[in-house]
Amino acid sequence: MKNIFAEFGRSFMATLFFAVILCGLYPLLVFGLAHLLFPRQANGSLLVDGSGTVRGSALIAQDFTAPGYFHPRPSAAGAYGYDAANSGGSNLGPTSQALAAQIAQRLAAYRAENGLPANAVVPADAVTASGSGLDPDISPQNAALQAPRVAKARGLPEQQVRELVRQNTRRRQWGIFGEPRVNVMTLNFALDELARHFALDPPPQK
Repeated sequence: MKNIFAEFGRSFMATLFFAVILCGLYPLLVFGLAHLLFPRQANGSLLVDGSGTVRGSALIAQDFTAPGYFHPRPSAAGAYGYDAANSGGSNLGPTSQALAAQIAQRLAAYRAENGLPANAVVPADAVTASGSGLDPDISPQNAALQAPRVAKARGLPEQQVRELVRQNTRRRQWGIFGEPRVNVMTLNFALDELARHFALDPPPQK
């Protein structure tokens, strides 16, 4: 009987020890190091405008539909898409007729809104949703096709808009992993900040 209680005692102490280490000290250490070394990422990669208002996160897509914004990938997250509380895909397979109909509809809409011919080649990410439904990135090819529309809607030189696209393009991780991609959230944020800058500091009158 004494051996049983001794085993219970050792088990309890071991559980308590690992609970303190793994459920207390280790999370606090990771939390502290993250805020020390990567403060922006640790706080959600928030996008804060000049007035101090949080506009979103660089990690989570939003549904931009106005012509003066770059549009993200389609989303199946939630009933209306882009629901950060209901991340997920459509689960429609490659043989799904519903998926084929969705893609055909998205193709027509994408070509129409960007002034493309009916036979224009469109990147896959422009008409297919990501697995999470919240992917903030699009391909550089997708951004390039949208640039003329955005420039025209905002009254900006197209080259200036393309330069913003370049600045918000991420290269392959370590040069080998993944594909180049453009963060739509930071790109649209940069466009709004550019507009806000010109509103606050108009060019001198001649």
